[in-house]
Amino acid sequence: ISLPFVTDFPSGCSSSISLHFSFIPTASTNPKAALKSKIVAEFRPQSLIDELLLYKRSEDQIELKEKQLSTMRVDVCSTETLKCLKGKAPR
Repeated sequence: ISLPFVTDFPSGCSSSISLHFSFIPTASTNPKAALKSKIVAEFRPQSLIDELLLYKRSEDQIELKEKQLSTMRVDVCSTETLKCLKGKAPR
């Protein structure tokens, strides 16, 4: 099958066409593109989701402890109380 609109250019047009359509490097010719393709191919969103959930739980825990501390009446002169707050109380 002959494709005249692709293969048969009027004389002088082929150079102007090549100016408009420059060479686009593929992953096999461009090492950066190959690396990007590999990263995209190996990307596993579940591990990112797990890390984000862990971070969110940690942030929620910190917020809860801050709220608990703000509502507590603490004797700041007591070293035992301060040790309890820091988690260094004797057991």
